[in-house]
Amino acid sequence: MRTHTVFNSVSAIRQAMASDIPFTSVPALEHPALAHGFFGRAGGVSSGDYDSLNVGPGSNDSEDNVKENRKRVAEVMGAESRDHLISLYQIHSPSVLTICKPFEWGDRPEGDAMVTDQPGLALCVLTADCTPVLLADPEAGVIGAAHAGWKGALAGVIENTVAAMSKLGANPQNTIAAIGPSLSQDSFEVGPDLRAPFEDKHDWSTVLFRPSPEDRSYFDIWAFCRGVLLRSGVRHIHSVDEDTLSQPDRYFSNRYKVKNNLSDYGRNASVIMLNQKSQ
Repeated sequence: MRTHTVFNSVSAIRQAMASDIPFTSVPALEHPALAHGFFGRAGGVSSGDYDSLNVGPGSNDSEDNVKENRKRVAEVMGAESRDHLISLYQIHSPSVLTICKPFEWGDRPEGDAMVTDQPGLALCVLTADCTPVLLADPEAGVIGAAHAGWKGALAGVIENTVAAMSKLGANPQNTIAAIGPSLSQDSFEVGPDLRAPFEDKHDWSTVLFRPSPEDRSYFDIWAFCRGVLLRSGVRHIHSVDEDTLSQPDRYFSNRYKVKNNLSDYGRNASVIMLNQKSQ
């Protein structure tokens, strides 16, 4: 079969419902060995600015609410317990951790991406405008999840995730990548202080900055993620094409919070898991 790149349109993404929690899934990752989903803000127990599926321990939401929301996401994914929904203390870094067993959320280590070859561990990236990237080589039984904010993306978190998966036996050419809900180019206005380091490190990224008034630009981070994945050897790339800023009823967004003077914001969950092998 010829290896090729696929850029999905929104029409190719189906909305799924499970336990009254909506999530978006990518058809290419719907494999018997995998469970995955991009979750928004619907289907949880939180209220106010966190209404309702806030899964972020770093928010000021009630700890009990966040734990219940994480439990619900874990159940939808088919994970054994809430502690099997694995999140890191994200710091906008290129750091990738190999996860071998669950841990309590109070013990979460720092990092911005995870890989595993262990079934039953649901790798969960938390975002509220940053770009989540889920990856899987179903045949090798290896998955990854990356939190690609602009700092982490520039520092190399995506290519480091592909490399960490390869160390576990994944083949980049067989790996499927899905770029989840985050800021679209129309919503990601940046200054020259952000544009310059991208162009210095990746000269091919110049075309991803569309001019806006004065010295500012609109940055296409989805295309940047695709470019990095391609240069890392990944050929099967899909995108849900969902903008977080312009859809405040569907997704948590830090930029929406700032623009509307809100006190805080919740976190969206992007999750991938290797299913337990049948006995």
